[in-house]
Amino acid sequence: MGGVTREIHLCIIRKDIKRQRAIIIRRVSAQPAARTRTRTQDRAMTLLSFPGGRAANPLSPVTVCLMATACAFAVSTLYYNQPLLPEMGASFGRSATDAGLIATLTQLGYAGGLFLFVPLGDRLDRKMLILALLMLNMASLLAVAVSTSFPMLAVASIAVGLTAVTAQVVIPAISGLAPPETRGRIVGALLSGLSAGLLFARTLSGFVGAHAGWRTMFLIAVGIDAALMAIIVLRLPRLSRTGSVSAYPALLASLWTLVREQPVLRAACITGFLMFAAFSALWGTLAALVARPPYGFGPDAAGAFGFAGIAGLVASPFIGRAVDRFGPRPILAAGGVAVLAAFLGVAGAEWHILPLLLAMVLLDIGNRAGLVSNQSRIYALSAEARSRLNTVFMTCYFLGGASGAGVAAWMVERFGWQGLAVTGAGFAVAALLSHAALGRRGQA
Repeated sequence: MGGVTREIHLCIIRKDIKRQRAIIIRRVSAQPAARTRTRTQDRAMTLLSFPGGRAANPLSPVTVCLMATACAFAVSTLYYNQPLLPEMGASFGRSATDAGLIATLTQLGYAGGLFLFVPLGDRLDRKMLILALLMLNMASLLAVAVSTSFPMLAVASIAVGLTAVTAQVVIPAISGLAPPETRGRIVGALLSGLSAGLLFARTLSGFVGAHAGWRTMFLIAVGIDAALMAIIVLRLPRLSRTGSVSAYPALLASLWTLVREQPVLRAACITGFLMFAAFSALWGTLAALVARPPYGFGPDAAGAFGFAGIAGLVASPFIGRAVDRFGPRPILAAGGVAVLAAFLGVAGAEWHILPLLLAMVLLDIGNRAGLVSNQSRIYALSAEARSRLNTVFMTCYFLGGASGAGVAAWMVERFGWQGLAVTGAGFAVAALLSHAALGRRGQA
């Protein structure tokens, strides 16, 4: 009986082993099908997500690179005129103060474009909005190139700034297409393109202006915009609108609500205004100053000073890590001190170029520290209102740039390098004092 019982148990065990083996085989054989279904579903989702049925990744490395290039050249239209201001003014028999007005008006136009057009990216098809802005920017640049009077040049410069906000629409559009696991890297690449545009715009325009005239630079800019339109048409997927146009007035009204309800936003706007005013004070008058004795530099040399911006690019990762470690307030204060020190160097630029070079490096690093710190703290306020928060901040930021360039042009006309030093230092001191005062009141 014992032997029979053992045989029965062994038989049951063998059958159980065979059954388990069959289950395992069925599971293994089913896995490729499951993977096939997943790939099919992923493909279907891709086809649904991107009109036209393209299953290819819309954010390939080539596309990201092209979009970063588009951001670089789109923002460059703001700065092409800065090394060329003396030549532009001389074409119409205008003084250095009048020529500086062109840079001021361009910055004012950009602030207006940020306020009026960038919020539309939340309501309209961003691709069509980008193409419309580029087309209008082309017309504005062409108007600058063919200007026959100084008033025409002034109006065209406002239009250039007003329509130069393409990059501020491209970045959120690409960010929305990026998968979460690569979004930070892709947005970082676009911001690097933006910084590169700031760096090389003045160098390019100074070189072209020195060898082919300032009008040629703006004609080249028209061609660049045409190339950007082709890139956008071919590489940027169309995105469906996310809201109704009728809600646009309410959208603009909500910007003021944010200003009223967010003290940190108000503090960031004040310090951002003042620090970029100091930055633009130097860049809006540099070409006119270095054209005087003892330098006698032309637009190509004035534009080459743009390479000082490399310091800011190199410092950016360290600034970001410092903000993460110590918080935005101390880094913002350090940036204000760097800007103030820069204009102490500007005071010595009347006699030697080395203080000027050091001043430009400090100014770029200080301004970038202020920008990163301010954007870091406003982005932390509300994820849902992040685009509108940035619209308010950047509008104030470029209003500061326009104010700084305008005040500095008047001061430089009368007091030269020392007038610029006093103007920039005054803005820096005001930024530091407001930062300290608002901090004590618990508003920043």
